[in-house]
Amino acid sequence: MSDIKATEQTHHLSALERVGNVLDLPMDDNKDEMRHGGLVTVAELNSGDAAMDAETQFTDAEFNKLKRKVDWILLPLMWWCYGIQQTDKTGLSFMNVFGLQKSTHMVGQQYSLLTVVFYVGYACFEFPSSILMQRFNMGKVLAIFMFCWGVIVLCQAFLNDWSQFMALRFLQGMFECAISPGFTLLIANWYTTREHASRSLVFQSANAGWGVVVNLTMYGIASKAKEDPVGFVGSAPWRGIALFLGAQTLVASAISWFILGTPNEIRWLSKREKLMANARIIKNHLGTDLTGRKHWKWDQVKEAFMDPVLYFQFVNAFLGSVCNGALSTFGTVINASFGFTNLQVILYSIPQNVVSVCLFAIMGYTTLRWRDIRMWWMMASTVPPFVGMLGVALLPNDAAYKWDKWGCYLIIVTFVIPTFSALALITSNTAGRTKRTVMSSTVFIAYCTGNIAGSQVMQSRDAPHYTHGVTIIAILMAIEFITIVVWRFWLVHVNRKKAKAIELEGLSSEEVERRAQELGSQDVTDRKNPYFSYAL
Repeated sequence: MSDIKATEQTHHLSALERVGNVLDLPMDDNKDEMRHGGLVTVAELNSGDAAMDAETQFTDAEFNKLKRKVDWILLPLMWWCYGIQQTDKTGLSFMNVFGLQKSTHMVGQQYSLLTVVFYVGYACFEFPSSILMQRFNMGKVLAIFMFCWGVIVLCQAFLNDWSQFMALRFLQGMFECAISPGFTLLIANWYTTREHASRSLVFQSANAGWGVVVNLTMYGIASKAKEDPVGFVGSAPWRGIALFLGAQTLVASAISWFILGTPNEIRWLSKREKLMANARIIKNHLGTDLTGRKHWKWDQVKEAFMDPVLYFQFVNAFLGSVCNGALSTFGTVINASFGFTNLQVILYSIPQNVVSVCLFAIMGYTTLRWRDIRMWWMMASTVPPFVGMLGVALLPNDAAYKWDKWGCYLIIVTFVIPTFSALALITSNTAGRTKRTVMSSTVFIAYCTGNIAGSQVMQSRDAPHYTHGVTIIAILMAIEFITIVVWRFWLVHVNRKKAKAIELEGLSSEEVERRAQELGSQDVTDRKNPYFSYAL
């Protein structure tokens, strides 16, 4: 046993030397006495040997100043990029309102298959993209992927038939698959466990927040195209929408190339600030952004698939994504069926986006103020869409009820919260680099399959009200509520079991924290780390 431990330590020290090289720090022969200007180095932090001591090297004021700097530089860019990704993905729905199917001669289920093929590409390349982000510079990988899908969206403005759209939508899904898991990993590498939920909700709120900006822009494009169709590509408003969406993505990808990345990848922090960034996250018991980066561990893959949490995550993501797939593809059509014009559909979707942003802000504040309330939020968030979907399905299809139906449709906005909050739980609750990659990728495969299923729930024979599909979504929201309840009971059970074992050891809280940090820095998984506690 001692020989194995010695081997692990020797292997880990070689990894520490690579950390020092990344930061261009002097590395003394005596690894136990590595110092840079009197500070604990990132190499020491990554080993966990001086993790507790590292916090004494910096003041609270310095830590808070660094956090504010990261918030103001990184979060706005992530917010914008995530909003762009969402609008590029769902822009097809608005393009459809303004003549996409007619211009490209689509019939039957051909339009809904564009959503299916997007998520097929997304699912097929989820694992490969996650491995690329683990092995290479995460920020650069994300920027390249963003540039590629921006070109693809731009090219959609010049398409003339369904088969061309099918090919480009597959490629679009292939490149868009990286951003959600990539941003989830970025949050894990920049923020403490207590901050994960609030910071994740910041960029996830762009789903609605940037949607307001894009909806207004597309309203302007569509209005102008109706007045002066000659001024747009191919004389169709939807082509102008595709040009706008693709152009904004290309601009964002260029900016991301210089700014996006983990603490040890970016250039807008000094060496001292990088040390502070690593010292901040070492307390997450997950190591740093360099922990486990170069090694794919099959034992962690096996553990991931034996962990009940993976299946709770999978079911939750699938159920939420069925709703997302249906509404992102057919939401504008359903809204129009209430009795609104095409332009009104765009305008009247803005209040829903505003409500969503406000809700995300409230959640972010409450999760920072009170511990372990994330899953309560997840449960509560399934209730409004359940009620709203039933209202849309059961109210008469009469113009006299259009505002009642619009109100029911407005409150379903909370359906995204369980899926988004669950992603933040992966960040907080999954230790072990390979295991976290597997967990994240598997959940996004569930996300893809759910969206595919959702697009097929809405059958063309049920148009334009899609009552059958809306009823199915309401039922799935109820099942998702039950899933989250059982999931939380499981995590509470595991936490209590670990707490009892720690109590029998008779360790002080400081010793428990020290051991948890050391094991996390050695890429030990959450299940094998007896001192790791799950966030709720």
